[in-house]
Amino acid sequence: MPQSNPSDPQPSNLSTQYSVLSTELSRALAHAYEGSPFFRARFESAGLTPRDVRGVEDLRRLPFTTKEELRDAYPFGWAAVPLERVARIHASSGTTGKRTVAYYTAGDLEDWTEAFARCYRLAGVGPGDRVQVTPGYGLWTAGVSFQAGAERAGAMAVPVGPGNVDLQLELMRDLQTTVLTATSSFALLLGEEVERRGLRGELALRVGVFGSERWGAAMRRRIDALLGLESFDIYGLTELYGPGMGIDCHEHAGIHYWDDYFVVELIDPDTGAPAEPGAVGEIVLTTLRKEAMPLLRYRTRDLTRLLPEPCPCGSPYPRFERLIGRSDDMVKVRGVALYPSQVDVLLSRLEGVSSEYQLVIRRHDGRDELILRVECEATGQATRAALVDAILHAFHSGIGLTPRVELLDVGGLPRTDRKTRRVLDERED
Repeated sequence: MPQSNPSDPQPSNLSTQYSVLSTELSRALAHAYEGSPFFRARFESAGLTPRDVRGVEDLRRLPFTTKEELRDAYPFGWAAVPLERVARIHASSGTTGKRTVAYYTAGDLEDWTEAFARCYRLAGVGPGDRVQVTPGYGLWTAGVSFQAGAERAGAMAVPVGPGNVDLQLELMRDLQTTVLTATSSFALLLGEEVERRGLRGELALRVGVFGSERWGAAMRRRIDALLGLESFDIYGLTELYGPGMGIDCHEHAGIHYWDDYFVVELIDPDTGAPAEPGAVGEIVLTTLRKEAMPLLRYRTRDLTRLLPEPCPCGSPYPRFERLIGRSDDMVKVRGVALYPSQVDVLLSRLEGVSSEYQLVIRRHDGRDELILRVECEATGQATRAALVDAILHAFHSGIGLTPRVELLDVGGLPRTDRKTRRVLDERED
């Protein structure tokens, strides 16, 4: 069961919570205004001062901030403290443009470590556990935070880093690792190697903490079965400390996020207006504690739904659904909007289909061609033909597209220790 921590806030009267949040928000806005020329200019352009934002409901009076603006501020244009107070920097991979640099004071690093430890505790990880850390170290935020949070939670950290499957499995077996941390893609790769080598009975794994990419229910079931553990989906992004800003609980009914660290709004990604209750929207974040690099109404592009009802686990922290996708994940094929998450859901409902697939979009004779490569367990020709028919029917009725289906044996698609690329858009601009 999850372990409690006296430092974690407990449920309280809603009016008290609102008052505390308003006070923390006022302090955060004042800090950003006073310390950051960027944010001061934003307030002034909107004709506002921090005093004009009296609570969460007033946040809409502030303009959004975006990743593009963060990149334009490279490397230190976003800082809200003197650079002498910056204790560490991290950065995004820069695969889709200029790197996004994040900076941290000593206080920010302390907050991040405690938030991550809270994730481990909610997953039932603590003293006596041995946590194998496979995410990357260096500029990436993942490895060091997975390690620091594990140590704060009282567990033993095994900081292996990415790749090197042979070493990962050797240490997993010899050290009797109980908790695996990884991208879901690398967890799947390791699980398949455990099965191939017949190592399952020699391992002590019980918990997996996976993040850094969106992964569906079918992939979760496969990983859990291969490794014999219970997996937890962790949330975070470089701009918001990094991973450790939320996690699902043993109910696996949404991500609990730390509302004492940041405020979540949900907006319509097309219009910027507040999302309707129960509707899918884009997460917009405002930090409450961050010193070196505060965020005010930061557009994450992450899509989800808010879950207003209390969680059966009893946690006081609010929830949103596991990420449905990103607004910039969407591609149009023959005029139809397509998200990878839609494919996840459709394939997860079909018997005999693996969690692993790849979409290839090409232009052929002036028309979009959609190719779906998907792994399956079926072997007989008749069974495979029936499976193709089922996939075509599911796509046509669920999405309105008819792909060319290519069935592959399990393991036929590339595996990676980082993030799996699901969509290859080979159309010329």
